[in-house]
Amino acid sequence: MNRLDYLIEYLLKEDPKYSEIQIPESIGEKRNLFRALCNVREPKPIGEEFLRLQDEELQAQLQEKGIVQLSEAQGLQIWQGDITRLKVDAIVNAANSRMLGCFHPLHKCIDNAIHSAAGVQLREECNRLMLRQGNEEPTGQAKITKSYNLPCKYVIHTVGPIIPDGIPMKFQRNQLASCYSSVMQLADENHLESVAFCCISTGEFSFPNQLAAEIAVKTVCHFLETNRNTTVKQVVFCVFKDIDRQIYERLLSLE
Repeated sequence: MNRLDYLIEYLLKEDPKYSEIQIPESIGEKRNLFRALCNVREPKPIGEEFLRLQDEELQAQLQEKGIVQLSEAQGLQIWQGDITRLKVDAIVNAANSRMLGCFHPLHKCIDNAIHSAAGVQLREECNRLMLRQGNEEPTGQAKITKSYNLPCKYVIHTVGPIIPDGIPMKFQRNQLASCYSSVMQLADENHLESVAFCCISTGEFSFPNQLAAEIAVKTVCHFLETNRNTTVKQVVFCVFKDIDRQIYERLLSLE
C-alpha cells in the first residue's frame, strides 16, 4: 500500500459514515480526498505511523510547490503568492473564532490552506490552546503555534472582523488594526525577526480591500516607529490577488 492510500484508508476507517467512499486512482484526486478528510476531522489523538507518513507526504508536496526564501532586506515588502511557501519566522493566519481551522472540505480560504499544509497537528495544538482558554477567541487578539510541515517557524493566528455588508463601522476598523498590532506585539515577545501577513478579513470576511490595506500599513508602521527596539525587522504583506498587490504597491510607494 502506498503512502497516500494508507493515509486515506486510516481516515476513512476512523468514521463509519465514510465506509462507502472509494479511494480514487489519480494522485491529484487522492491528494484532494486526503486534504478533505483532514479538513473535516475533529482534533483528537492519531497514530504515530499516520503522522510519520503524513509529514512525508506534506513535505513532498511542499518541495513540489517550492519554498520561497525572500531577501533579507529590512522594512516592509510585498510578495504575491501562496503564503504556505514562505520561509520566514512566522506567517499570519486569518482564523475564525473557534481557532481550529476551516472545516469546509477543500475550501479556498487562507485558514484551510495553512492547516492543510501544516498537518493535523496544528488543529490539535490550537484545540489545546482553546481548551485552556475556555472560550472562543476574541476578535483582534493573536496566538502563536508551531508550524509543523510549513517552511516558516511559527504560525500566528488572529481573528479579524466580519463585515457582512462590506461597510465596516469604526469599532470594526479598530478591531482590524488590533489584529495587526497584536501580531506584531506577539512576534516581538517571541523574538521573531520576520513576519508575513495575509490580507486579514478581506475575501470571506468582506472587509474592503483598500481600507484593510490602509489599516494594515498604518498599524504596522506605527508599531515599528514606536517600538524602535523590536526584534521584528522584516514585515511582508503577502497578497494573492492582483488587486491587493496593486493597492499595497500604491500605499508603500507613499511611505
